[in-house]
Amino acid sequence: MHHAFEDRVRFVLVEPSHAGNIGAAARAMKTMGFSRLALVKPCRYNSYECYARASGANDVLDGATSHEFLHEAIADCSMVLGTSARERTLSWPVEPLRETAERCRALPDSQQIAIVFGRERSGLTNEELGLCGAQLTIPSSDSFSSLNLAAAVQVVAYELRCASLANVSSHGDSEPDRDEPANHQDLERFHAHLQAVMEQTGFLDPDQPRLLVPRVRRLFARAELKVSEVQLLRGFLSSIERARRESSDK
Repeated sequence: MHHAFEDRVRFVLVEPSHAGNIGAAARAMKTMGFSRLALVKPCRYNSYECYARASGANDVLDGATSHEFLHEAIADCSMVLGTSARERTLSWPVEPLRETAERCRALPDSQQIAIVFGRERSGLTNEELGLCGAQLTIPSSDSFSSLNLAAAVQVVAYELRCASLANVSSHGDSEPDRDEPANHQDLERFHAHLQAVMEQTGFLDPDQPRLLVPRVRRLFARAELKVSEVQLLRGFLSSIERARRESSDK
């Protein structure tokens, strides 16, 4: 099924703690033509403050979906991008906002996109960022980089709007690639399969995983796997499992 670009972009707020921020984020989205809002473990937002800050974007709030876990909110998305300013011991692929907005617009129009925003105070956890293919950066002052949640939504929505209006296509005049990007759910199944095989072969000690699992996830996030590539890799993993079973049967 094909959708307009604005209908394919989902803004995901993880555990927003202020109803006013949710309303202001809805307003920021609607001013740029976006309406798909997903909330993960939100505070109570059906309040006067929320709708007042929305300033008429009531339809965005009324249509918002609520989820218990982040992976549920992004399951059908092929591109998942996280926005978080937290410092980490393990770096994650970081992409400039403007270039990423153009890349989003160039995706096939059957693909769903999620932009994930972290908590007001603590951002996204390492585990949550691990569900994202890359981390977005918003250029800001080194001396004062704090950005309000709704303001961050506004900046990202603006760049996506500009990319949409410019009708940017990274494919140019070349023949389009008909092999679609793997969605989040397919990627999570692949990572679960990969981890199981790494444990079976002794390559990974489940009691002392250290940074191996996030490093592997980061590697494949950079690869931006297509559906056929995930199928190929899972076929290879299955062949390893078959070989181990046949060896043990002898």
